[in-house]
Amino acid sequence: MTTYLFPPPAVQSLAIRGKAEQFPINRLFFVGRNYHAHAVEMGKPVDKSVERPFYFTKAPQTLVPSGATVPYPPETKNYHFEMELVVAIGKAGYRVKAQDAHTVIYGYAAGLDMTRRDLQLVARDKGRPWDLGKDIEDGSVCSEIVPMEGVVIENGAIALEVNGETKQSSNVDKLIWNIREIIADLSLFYHLQPGDLIYTGTPEGVGAVVPGDRITGRVEGVAEGALQIGPAA
Repeated sequence: MTTYLFPPPAVQSLAIRGKAEQFPINRLFFVGRNYHAHAVEMGKPVDKSVERPFYFTKAPQTLVPSGATVPYPPETKNYHFEMELVVAIGKAGYRVKAQDAHTVIYGYAAGLDMTRRDLQLVARDKGRPWDLGKDIEDGSVCSEIVPMEGVVIENGAIALEVNGETKQSSNVDKLIWNIREIIADLSLFYHLQPGDLIYTGTPEGVGAVVPGDRITGRVEGVAEGALQIGPAA
């Protein structure tokens, strides 16, 4: 029996709609700049004809369930929301062909990729990693997992409000790289595993929040999510 110097981290998990079991989390992948209008607002337009998707990761320990209250994070003055459709992987897949991408999908969720935008932009402009801007404690928010095995979502409204005011409103049919293409490309680099979550990108309208703000968002036909911003840590 293995013994440890101190207790190892608990397995991160999310509720599954309609099931008693929890969905154990393996890895968190994020697709960068995957809506044209958002890429433009970030000053980095995307030309799909000559570019491939790019990704960043966050530690599973950054995950918090929808409805949580989280502290405003340290070392930022520009904390942004990004509403996203999340794909939950349910089967192993490596070098998955786009036409077979549905075979590894367990379901979907609605998520938030919270971002220290000031730190991210400094890192981006200096050619440094984005970790301090993206890999934030309590910075990966996700709703319950909605089982939709084998389903590839191709359209559906995606929206977010802050204190009831609409900030983001788009449709997942505007993804630059669709779900099949994302799974096919990402699985060239990684052996996808059950429990992996893929945040597929955010539409335009991202912006800052402050302590006391309440974020609510949804993906049509999938789920709703919410986050309360607490006092600074």
